[in-house]
Amino acid sequence: MNPKVRIMPCLDMQNGRVVKGVHFVDIRDAGDPVACARAYCESGADQLALLDITATVEGRATMLEVVGRVAEVTTVPFTVGGGIADVASAEAVLKAGADKVSVSSAAFRKPDLIPELIRSLGALRVTVAIDVDRNPALPSGYEVYVDGGRTATGFDAVEWAKRVDGYGVPVILPTSKAGDGARTGYDLPVIKAIKSAVAAEVVASGGAGKLEHFYEAVQAGATILLAASMFHFGMVRIDELKQFLRERGVALA
Repeated sequence: MNPKVRIMPCLDMQNGRVVKGVHFVDIRDAGDPVACARAYCESGADQLALLDITATVEGRATMLEVVGRVAEVTTVPFTVGGGIADVASAEAVLKAGADKVSVSSAAFRKPDLIPELIRSLGALRVTVAIDVDRNPALPSGYEVYVDGGRTATGFDAVEWAKRVDGYGVPVILPTSKAGDGARTGYDLPVIKAIKSAVAAEVVASGGAGKLEHFYEAVQAGATILLAASMFHFGMVRIDELKQFLRERGVALA
């Protein structure tokens, strides 16, 4: 039986503010993280994500003070990523108030980190994020990127997702660099390719621009629908999105 679909606004953080870019660059301010988190929880979000988007490239840990302030007003499961490089930094994020951690670059560079986190925190607290971009030279047509989408790895994204899935990670979060912030629709082929290769739930991330895009992602196999710009800039309300999906027969959490 498929899990029910959940809506997950994402707070991309830089210098203590919510920001949003296009294709991981051209960053602009989108508000105060505490105010955003409170508003999303009140409007029906099922989960919330906070990604410290420059922590890895700046070689620093996640901003725990911001995590703590957001956690105080968050009433749904709260995932935090960015700058988590070992078990200690993951535990610090959870202690600050997060319910789950998301790892990406560190997990790719040191795959043993994934089972270490699962052993220490429990599988349900671990999400692995995979930034991807198209590369027709690779078997799946998609390549893993690290360092916030800045660094190509030459590694096939679906092969990496299969390896991650083998560790027992319950949620895999692929974000399309081509789709990020472009509002042209989720990268459906990569959602389908990863979902067909793994047992984990797959998050749709990167590219939502209208209500239909969310439904297309569900049809492609995503059960968690992540978006940022659409919610931050008032293009769609969460209750409106849920009604739209219900009318199309989507089972929501």
